[in-house]
Amino acid sequence: MTAINATNTYTPLDAWIDQHFDEQVAFLQALIRVPTDTPPGNNAPHADRAAELLEAMGLAVEKHPVPAADVAAAGLQSITNLVVRRAYGPGKTIALNAHGDVVPPGEGWSHDPYGAEIADGKIYGRATAVSKGDFASFTFALRALESLGLPLKGAVELHFTYDEEFGGEVGPGWLLKNKIVKPDLLIAAGFSYQVVTAHNGCLQMEVTVHGKMAHAAIPTSGVDALQGAVHILNSLYAQNALYQQVTSAVEGITHPYLNVGTIDGGTNTNVVPGKVVFKLDRRMIPEENPVEVEANIRQLIADAAASQPGITVDIKRLLLAHSMQPLPGNAPLVEAIQKHGLAVFGEPIPATGTPLYTDVRLYAAAGIPGVIYGAGPRTVLESHAKRADERLELEDLRRATKVIARTLVDLLA
Repeated sequence: MTAINATNTYTPLDAWIDQHFDEQVAFLQALIRVPTDTPPGNNAPHADRAAELLEAMGLAVEKHPVPAADVAAAGLQSITNLVVRRAYGPGKTIALNAHGDVVPPGEGWSHDPYGAEIADGKIYGRATAVSKGDFASFTFALRALESLGLPLKGAVELHFTYDEEFGGEVGPGWLLKNKIVKPDLLIAAGFSYQVVTAHNGCLQMEVTVHGKMAHAAIPTSGVDALQGAVHILNSLYAQNALYQQVTSAVEGITHPYLNVGTIDGGTNTNVVPGKVVFKLDRRMIPEENPVEVEANIRQLIADAAASQPGITVDIKRLLLAHSMQPLPGNAPLVEAIQKHGLAVFGEPIPATGTPLYTDVRLYAAAGIPGVIYGAGPRTVLESHAKRADERLELEDLRRATKVIARTLVDLLA
């Protein structure tokens, strides 16, 4: 590859991003103001709005509505995935993927979760950091690349999808399965201070504990499903403590862990509960075998239930997201992002793992090397993702856009 003159290329690239930054922020504000709470997952309206905004920039947008039956089977209401293709000539296709779906805002906000308010150099709102911010960084990096008028080789695709919160199978998984996209390399939405090359897997299960309803005045005539569920939960939490002894060799990932996120049951305070349902989330480090993990969890629950007379259980798998390990072909992405991250942010950008699970695993399973990088703080905690007052530092958005645009120049010029 011919060496690129930084003065002639990176300087005008950065300048274009600075000159259009107000437009970029306004684009992000417009995206935040269309809710994409998942559940319930009625996300087609956001795709329509995003397509409208992209087309106003002169970008042709392919709308790919997912069939209603597939959407319903995934527990959602509507999904239209978006693809923008920019072909320049023979060469590799680099995809930039961000997801528009997000968990509901919840309580405790001091800013309107859909207001896209700006205060103290930050933009507030649900999905600012995860990951509508990278709709903006990826779109404007692409536009900056094309502003230079350089002869380019290969192609860039924007994949804006709407199923990350429920596993991605009707988001990127659907696009890949139906051969709508097949890029050579991938950059997926992430944060600015590290380039992520590996992540955890995730097993989610719904456990229904059956007992026998009875009047609270004669409790011995029934079987208390809640008492049975408590015994099962105690076994799960005891196992969770043991997971701390199993460590990962991947930097940024610690050990497996388990969380029970919801529990529901009973009919009234004066009735012995006959059924209790809870949902669990088991994070798997890259070294673990998902089949073995699921078998072990099922056996632990079955053994705990068997020790409680009259208690039976049904176990339903909700999600099995495999972990991601680095594919050898991702080296050009990692090297370029680290080089430009150091130049733009003024500090090293480490290659690391994350305890999250992401849609990147779906691309990796299709043999597409990828990394996670985008606009955001050093940690998920700092972003307030999935908490009140989610926010994004505007300077992180600006600088990450420059890093991504410079990376595209390196790989395509």
